[in-house]
Amino acid sequence: MHAVILAGGKGVRLRPYTTTLPKPLMPIGDKHAILEIVLDQLAGCGFTSVTLAINHLGPLIRAFVGDGARWGLTVDYIEEDRPLSTVGPLFGLKDVLPDEFLVMNGDVLTDLDYADLLHQHTLSGCGLTVAVAERTHRIEFGVLDVADSRIVGFREKPDLRYQVSMGVYGMARKTLKPYPAGMSFGFDQLVLDLLAREEHPATYPFTGFWLDIGRPEDYDEANRSFERIRPRLLREREGEPV
Repeated sequence: MHAVILAGGKGVRLRPYTTTLPKPLMPIGDKHAILEIVLDQLAGCGFTSVTLAINHLGPLIRAFVGDGARWGLTVDYIEEDRPLSTVGPLFGLKDVLPDEFLVMNGDVLTDLDYADLLHQHTLSGCGLTVAVAERTHRIEFGVLDVADSRIVGFREKPDLRYQVSMGVYGMARKTLKPYPAGMSFGFDQLVLDLLAREEHPATYPFTGFWLDIGRPEDYDEANRSFERIRPRLLREREGEPV
């Protein structure tokens, strides 16, 4: 199984931390980088190869990960000469990627079973499968339902529940075919394109632990939670206590 990790972003929302350190190398807990945890998880799920898409402070990521042998993985790299957003880096890999593969952001901390996601994606026959989590947001106002300038309903500070993308996807190589290499393209644009063609992506509902470490408060929460969830995130390998 093969995974592509998108690790080229500048981590603007985490500045000043990411001024000198790329977001995937931000430390979680006492001694583990986010990317280290992700690579360990992928290896533990049976993945054998990984492509890292890098740009911002890419040499630091290369120096840290190397060829992936530390995790029992084969790691190669694609380096953007300009930002290509969240899907664009894949367009130059169309000729070398397997028919079905995993794609994920390099700043995701979760105990999701990546292998099962890819397996379910392959069974679905869809061009894209999105891992989704439910989030709840409390509206701090009384919400009015209005029709024809009249109030027809009222809800006091309701909870709004919605499904969000976790930044982890199963993808078919055929999904990339319409797009030229070097094109800057985002995940949002890809989903809208697929919907316009009535090629509806599948979802992979997930209820476990997940943090998208994009903001300082998310990063702080990851560090607060790490000791509690460490056994679920890291393998205990002989001679290497987690």
